[in-house]
Amino acid sequence: MEARPAVDDAALGREALSVLEANWTGSATVPAPGLYPHQWSWDSAFVAIGLARHRPDRARAELLGLLDGQWATGMIPHIVFHTPEAYFPGPAVWRSEDHPAAPRVLTSGLTAPPLHGLALWWLYRHTGDDAFVRRAFPALAAQHAYLAGARDLGGAGLAAIVHPWESGMDDSPAWDGALAALPEIRYGYRNVDLDERHPDSDHDRYVWLALRYRNAGYQAGYLRDEHPFAIEDPLFNGIWLASCQALAELAPIAGADPVPHVEQAERIRSALLDRLWDGCFYARDLRDERLVRICTVGGFGPLLDPGLPALQVNTAVEVLESARFMGATGYPVPSCEIRAVQFDRTRYWRGPSWVNTNWLLRRAAAVHGLESLGQQLTNGTLRLVRQAGFRECFDPFDGSGRGCRDFSWSAALTLDLLADTTDDTVDTVER
Repeated sequence: MEARPAVDDAALGREALSVLEANWTGSATVPAPGLYPHQWSWDSAFVAIGLARHRPDRARAELLGLLDGQWATGMIPHIVFHTPEAYFPGPAVWRSEDHPAAPRVLTSGLTAPPLHGLALWWLYRHTGDDAFVRRAFPALAAQHAYLAGARDLGGAGLAAIVHPWESGMDDSPAWDGALAALPEIRYGYRNVDLDERHPDSDHDRYVWLALRYRNAGYQAGYLRDEHPFAIEDPLFNGIWLASCQALAELAPIAGADPVPHVEQAERIRSALLDRLWDGCFYARDLRDERLVRICTVGGFGPLLDPGLPALQVNTAVEVLESARFMGATGYPVPSCEIRAVQFDRTRYWRGPSWVNTNWLLRRAAAVHGLESLGQQLTNGTLRLVRQAGFRECFDPFDGSGRGCRDFSWSAALTLDLLADTTDDTVDTVER
């Protein structure tokens, strides 16, 4: 494809900033107005990463707005309800105000991929803001302690997700088996916007799982002993490992000891290899102690680890570049291997490509010095947004946009990708 003139990239960058400005509430960036009217945890981490070089004050505010919702246990919730706008499941479902460890602001009772340590490192890398590192570091160290203490349900060093929403990849086929084992539930929950985007989803079971956890008082012991959904996810844990390494690098700036974060990263790496690797990284269902043998984009999450052994790096990259994934589509990266019977290019996380997972894989390519792969991911992702706009996700074959428009992480990460292709992509502000 012929390179676009620099002025086109400058315009694209300005459009991305306009989307983020429109989605800013004063305390947080909503993923998309209307459909997602509150603050989502890993969305905000991606927004902070994208704004680090262009609006660092907003990137700092984004992380602080999220940390306002942190529980005394260290858990950072997957939704913080800064505004009264209607959404289901909203505060009335989660009832965080009834829990003694919950903050003043209303939140959900679940967590999300712990990308925030990497986001803080990214912000520091581009601003050199020691003071903000010292301010945010203790909260993120507490988040990691919560994961190690309350979520290592398998006892091997990995954090378990206890709900599909915690994965960030809600409708991934990796959760199908665990959801199918749950009782048949019918709440009559209907949300027209979501039903159109998630046809044939398991939303009633999602709500049932959330209510069971809530009714158990959000207790770690209940998760360990009774909760029916517990899965060690390679993407969640690959992100956690990367954030452990980020905190280890930031610890001296914060006046903290880096060793516990280094040791945690080593435990995660060892457990990923021992428990989730079998020619590809697969999720492990802890309730029947089996690997879920479908390879999704989440299986490449451990590539974020620069210490991953060469065998696993080379094999995983071979799978990524093969006809199972990038080798057979026009755009990177389908969210499920295309030869799987569960693959569906129209359904969330069962086929479409996403800017955020493309960005994570680009980061993984960078940490392993895979320049050609990184360039492929950059070019392919920018082609998607140039052609279809800042959509929620994209068809991996024809590049058409899917889901809602003006999606915040698509805009934010476009800014980051553009910043690496030209020094003058968009206007920046004083740091």
